Amino acid sequence: MPHPADNSPEYERPTGVRWLVFALACGTSWFLYVHRYTWNIVRPQLQEEYGFNNTELEALGSLFYLGYTVFQVPSGIVSDLFGPHLFLAGIIILWAVVLPLWGLTGNLGALGGLRFVFGSAQAGGYPALGNVTRTWFPLAVRTRVQGWIASFFGRTGGAMSSILMSSLLMGWLGFGWRGALVVLSVVGVLFGLAFLALFRNSPAAHPRVNAAERRLIQGSEAPLEGKKKILSFREALKNPALRMLVFQQFCNAGADVTYTNLTGSYFASKGIDLTTLGILVSLPLFGGALGGVVGGYLNDWLIQATGSRRWGRAWIGFTGKFAATGVLYMAITLPTPLTIAWGLFVVKFFADWTQPTVWGTCTDIGGRHSATVFSINNTPGHIGAMILPVLVVGPLLNDFTPNEMVAGELVSATTNFTPVFVLMGVLYLLSAVSWFKIDCTRSVEQ
Repeated sequence: MPHPADNSPEYERPTGVRWLVFALACGTSWFLYVHRYTWNIVRPQLQEEYGFNNTELEALGSLFYLGYTVFQVPSGIVSDLFGPHLFLAGIIILWAVVLPLWGLTGNLGALGGLRFVFGSAQAGGYPALGNVTRTWFPLAVRTRVQGWIASFFGRTGGAMSSILMSSLLMGWLGFGWRGALVVLSVVGVLFGLAFLALFRNSPAAHPRVNAAERRLIQGSEAPLEGKKKILSFREALKNPALRMLVFQQFCNAGADVTYTNLTGSYFASKGIDLTTLGILVSLPLFGGALGGVVGGYLNDWLIQATGSRRWGRAWIGFTGKFAATGVLYMAITLPTPLTIAWGLFVVKFFADWTQPTVWGTCTDIGGRHSATVFSINNTPGHIGAMILPVLVVGPLLNDFTPNEMVAGELVSATTNFTPVFVLMGVLYLLSAVSWFKIDCTRSVEQ
């Protein structure tokens, strides 16, 4: 009888390359949000230097989402057909290079073009990472892995963005906002080069992965077989679960744009200094990071406890967004900027504990087309994030920015942000209810 110490493949210890892949995926998600959320600090700087109004600034914010939306589905298709290795490395380097170019011009059109290119480069990040989690991690732990990658490291990156840029680089080290962007850009390019050198498309393509680790990753799932093909938008949306997931994402992304575009201006309107501003803006995102991890573990546990993948996902999706709605309406009534920031921490905790469930639902529905399904789901979501700021949020903020006379001149007083938070709550509630119609067991491949 062979001894366990035998060197035969049956008894070899699995290698740990999947954890290197996990680290690279987490780093990609972290840098994506660190770089994206610098806009929270750049936005008020542009307003102060060039006198842009809220509608113009929201238009710049939306041009990011235009690029993000236009290139979602093409990015997912490219990742599904050719794998995420070269694709992810290339877009990480591209968006990092574009980042500091915002500081080169005060021309509204040029800034809009740069925002569009930046959004286009970031569009493929999460569809490709969805492909990475589908290929590199066992089904039993996939949702919690997605929680760490998408929620914890993504939201932590967003939270650290304002601390790194505003509190550390600008506040403590004395960089201007342009110099801070250059520092963040250089570090991002170096990470992109490391990703290029260390990542491979699949366990089978990585020379350091042994047979035991490949078997562990495959688990009880049937291997993906057959020729790769393009899943069309039209064919995918014949799936009723995906249609409702798309509606859910539209509402969620429309609400989430507040954290990307407005919290810096919101807390700045309360007279907060740069160092404190970075911390207050980061608190809600730390809440989202923690909530995503908790939600990932809860989702895997609930699926096992109920024996139902569909209802395990649906209940996590509903409870998170429903709780976020209630806490949001309490948070905006709190008396100080610090207590409001902690209130938004709790809001984002509940709102984002659904994020790994969304990722898991995309991989459930998508199968071999996971990146394409993820991008199809994200596209309408970012249409919401693109049109709501321009058509609703910007004009709403202008309407609630009263004018007053100062030294004989008409100037704008402090903006009232409350109507925007009310709109967020409505979108969260619609997102919550939609989960009862999402059946993740209905694959697009059926």
